[in-house]
Amino acid sequence: MNEIEMYTEKIFEDIKHIDEYGNEYWLARELQDVLGYHQWRSINDLIERAKVACKESKFKIEDHFAVQRKMIQLAKGAIRNVIDYKLSRYACYLIVMNGNPKKEIIALGQTYFAIQTRKQELSEKEYNELTEDEKRLYRRNQARKGNYNLNKTAINSGVKDLARFHNAGYKGLYNGETADDIFKRKGLRYREDILDNMSSEELADNIFRIAQTDAKLKRDNVDNEYTANSVHYEVGKIVRKAIKEAGGTMPEDLPTPNKSLKEIEKEIRLINNDR
Repeated sequence: MNEIEMYTEKIFEDIKHIDEYGNEYWLARELQDVLGYHQWRSINDLIERAKVACKESKFKIEDHFAVQRKMIQLAKGAIRNVIDYKLSRYACYLIVMNGNPKKEIIALGQTYFAIQTRKQELSEKEYNELTEDEKRLYRRNQARKGNYNLNKTAINSGVKDLARFHNAGYKGLYNGETADDIFKRKGLRYREDILDNMSSEELADNIFRIAQTDAKLKRDNVDNEYTANSVHYEVGKIVRKAIKEAGGTMPEDLPTPNKSLKEIEKEIRLINNDR
């Protein structure tokens, strides 16, 4: 079995961390193990080159390479204080781009971390310059982070059944449609994600719903599941009304893209592997 058969993107997902603000990050020493570097100096060389590239791209190094100190246990019980880094997705991308692409795990890492290599927040000009597929990838990541935060807020608000809670929001925004109804209307295959099959505009509608629900649950100090579900439904309806009043297209009337984001990501991997 070759490396590309052994490894999938799950290996990078498994070492991803989420901080208390919903931001994703990776630890350099965990990334070192995944990439197959047995000595710290090997991965550290890549990190130093990545820092230079980060600086040349006009980004702040400390925003993407946060220095951490940690204690590790050596042989015979000895303890040593060592350096580590809390890495952003962009930092990881720069690191693997400086690695040897002939190593299948490096090539896979280049694809995985290429999904979002820009700043967490794009300017309007930068966003408008993206292709539709790039906008979808960007918005999908925003929706993923938003749902992570919303799930935490919902649980703190007394929600036990997250599926029912999310369906309440969809029903408000999609004129009564549940996630399963949307899935069937889009004609998706088993286990496909509806968010992976939305246009950038439809994703933006849902991001607004997610963010406003999160804010209202906190603002109103909601403490029970019934009220939380009602809030999500009502916010969905409010977003729907705003779209209508602005003369926009109702989300259920927006076309489903020809390709899911999973297919697009697969194509990116194939292109990178052919390089």
